[in-house]
Amino acid sequence: MKKKNLIVILSIVLLFGLSAMASDLVIQSKTQSYSEKDNKIKAEGDVQVSIDDAKVLGEKADVTVTKDNKLDTATFYEKPYAYEIKGNKKREVKANILKVSLINKIIKAEGATQSTVFDGKEPIVIITADMQEYDIKTSVMKANGSVIIHYKELETFSNRAIIKTDKNGDLQRIDLIGAARFKRNKDSASADHFIYSPITEELISIGNTTSSATLDDGSKIVLKASYQQYDQKSNTFLGSGDVKIWFKDYYAQGPKVSFFPNKETKKPNEIYFTGRSSITQGEKTIFADKIKLVLKPKNFYAEGNTKTVIKNVGKSQNKDSSLF
Repeated sequence: MKKKNLIVILSIVLLFGLSAMASDLVIQSKTQSYSEKDNKIKAEGDVQVSIDDAKVLGEKADVTVTKDNKLDTATFYEKPYAYEIKGNKKREVKANILKVSLINKIIKAEGATQSTVFDGKEPIVIITADMQEYDIKTSVMKANGSVIIHYKELETFSNRAIIKTDKNGDLQRIDLIGAARFKRNKDSASADHFIYSPITEELISIGNTTSSATLDDGSKIVLKASYQQYDQKSNTFLGSGDVKIWFKDYYAQGPKVSFFPNKETKKPNEIYFTGRSSITQGEKTIFADKIKLVLKPKNFYAEGNTKTVIKNVGKSQNKDSSLF
């Protein structure tokens, strides 16, 4: 039987359930069968389902039908492929199994999933996970289980992720949740929750945050805090909540910190602690209400109720207090 006839037969069977959305749905395949007992349509051979701008392709699929003859879920087996094109943006999903909710317009991928967002022919986002779910109506993707995201030079790892795009397919926001980590060139960070906005170029880290940056001379600066916020456009950085910083032989801590770039190089160079803070170098610790730490040339300044404590006076001071 020709493919066109199969589409006609399927449309008649589901006439009452599809009348409100017939223009949005097309199911094609080499063979199709319908069981009233199981309320299920089975399709095999070059199966294609189109729903609005999304298409799903596979070799084998079944579609469950509700008791009142409305389409419920189309399930594709044997490593199917789904994609959606809007303008010059394309989203594609590959997995062992794909489930398409024809009522709610949600695509769910299970097992060895990979989704990619293209700008023209260039892949700009690649996501792998145990499971992914994409809501066509809201343009929100949720990924769960060993989530890895590649976005430009950024690589992230987390237990879960939520990715939001606009109607044109442009990336709006990425949430990384649970044991989250990211790497960008030689820099890295970890937190319970990351929020990244490509629009504002702002990265927010929440809960048990650690950031490590490598400077031009190869030295590292490590920062731990409860909350961190990085503005890529201005190259400024904020941290709060039990802030700790390690830089060469300096160890500093305080309630709040701000990084500002050098006016000429535009690279982070001045670190300001506010609130009762301290900085330690070897056996010497200075306490103050405000501390300014300069990375290059390396130096620091303290003001406001300053107090200096030197331990083990008169003893050999060979202990290296550097983190590295």
